[in-house]
Amino acid sequence: MTYTFPSRNSQVPAQPRFPVTEFEPLLDSVEAAALLRIHPKTLQKMARRGQILGRHVGKVWRFRVSDLNDWLWRQDHAMSGASAD
Repeated sequence: MTYTFPSRNSQVPAQPRFPVTEFEPLLDSVEAAALLRIHPKTLQKMARRGQILGRHVGKVWRFRVSDLNDWLWRQDHAMSGASAD
């Protein structure tokens, strides 16, 4: 018995599930806290309270650098707005 396989060019090309350009590596609590110069437990507490955006991956917290940067930007603008009053 002979099996025939469809030709390669008739198959739909595989599309990546997520574009590579949109992937941002995640930092653990120690790495993210070092960037902010705070203790990792303080950062985890802030994430639990929703003060800073973080994600639970398994049993550990993970953070995006862009989220940390956004948080810093908001902090700077909140402080400059308060001093302008």
